[in-house]
Amino acid sequence: MTTKQPTSTGRNVSGTGRAALRLLSAIADVALFLTRILRETFSRDFEFREFLRQCFQIGYKSLPLISVTGIIMGLVLTIQSRPALAGFGAVAMLPGMVAISLIREIAPVITALLCAGKIGSSMGAELGSMRVTEQIDAMEVSATNPIKFLVVPRVLAATIMIPLLILYADGLGIVGSWAGANIKGDITFVLFFSQAFAQVKFMDFLPAVVKSFFFGAAIGLVGCYKGYTAGRGTESVGIAANSAVVISSGLVIIVDMIAVQITDLL
Repeated sequence: MTTKQPTSTGRNVSGTGRAALRLLSAIADVALFLTRILRETFSRDFEFREFLRQCFQIGYKSLPLISVTGIIMGLVLTIQSRPALAGFGAVAMLPGMVAISLIREIAPVITALLCAGKIGSSMGAELGSMRVTEQIDAMEVSATNPIKFLVVPRVLAATIMIPLLILYADGLGIVGSWAGANIKGDITFVLFFSQAFAQVKFMDFLPAVVKSFFFGAAIGLVGCYKGYTAGRGTESVGIAANSAVVISSGLVIIVDMIAVQITDLL
């Protein structure tokens, strides 16, 4: 009597099925985590002091990095674009082109990616270390809701402060562009700004602001989720921080792609 051996196709189907189950389980965990955040956000006894502390950590302590990056973005974009515009005799269009490019796409995406690296990794590492050292377990045992105290303030602070950092980067990017324009030219600060914002319309500004809130929410949610669900070993802290950066950066790109398609339809 011969024994029927499993085929390679059966093994592949089984492996694919297990991967699909893991994916569905991860999606369900994220959905449950998001549901708990939304429920605790609108509950009583909101942790306002912790929210303000997180706003300070996310916003104020990110200003040096965003300041340098914003000025360099405008400076480099101006230096690179000026020769091409000069070839068409359209140097006068430089301020408007730089302003629209920064406001619509460059400043929001680059600033969000920087925040994903700085803020997302910080949240993942901080909450991950609290999970490893059983501080979150101690809060649960003592009837303290860790979602309300640890997660909700961080997600809300990221959702609010990252759009403000993007607006700040927009302004400094235009300042950097003015500095770049004066390397081979002579234009006053007031004239450059008037020419820049003369070309900017409301629909250039609104979609960038709206998607920046989604950038902040995605970064805060992923960073908190990865840290909150970290494993028990010490190496899980680094894994949580690294995966928070990778996933939140990917979500920023995906959200930006969706926002661009929606804006194009409108």
